[in-house]
Amino acid sequence: MAAGQPAITLDTAEVAAIDNHTFPNGCHMAEVEIDPETGITTVVRYIVCDDFGTTVNPLIVRGQVAGGVAQGLGQAILEHTVFDPDSGQLLSGSFMDYALPRAGDLPDIEVDLLEIPCATNPLGVKGAGEAAAVGSPPALINAIIDALSVDGITSIDMPATSERVWRALAAA
Repeated sequence: MAAGQPAITLDTAEVAAIDNHTFPNGCHMAEVEIDPETGITTVVRYIVCDDFGTTVNPLIVRGQVAGGVAQGLGQAILEHTVFDPDSGQLLSGSFMDYALPRAGDLPDIEVDLLEIPCATNPLGVKGAGEAAAVGSPPALINAIIDALSVDGITSIDMPATSERVWRALAAA
């Protein structure tokens, strides 16, 4: 506000009736290799094919997908919150003992964007915000289970840390 000018208050409201919701569609595919001696899982290849409708800025959407895959990889393989069973004290409360995904944990993430415009809004867009973070944990866990199935392992809890994978292999 300029000196001597009266203050102006701006108020606005908008009500939008949404008759039909829209949802993105996609498919996540993960290829992993597991070292049987250590239980370390390496993601060799990761491919995402998503339909977000009309993509206004594909570069930003691809980055958002890559970030969501990284977040999902952390949930599926690395991040493990540990509490002391007697006191309830958090034992993994710092980055010294809580594993987050880093660049070396991720392969190049191949992202293919399909653009089938949505018919329920004027822009033809669909949501993209959570798609990769939702699709990546099951894709990664299913790839791990597929790799472990030759040893008779049919399930593993998240996070599939190297210790958890190693223990499953040792028990098999």
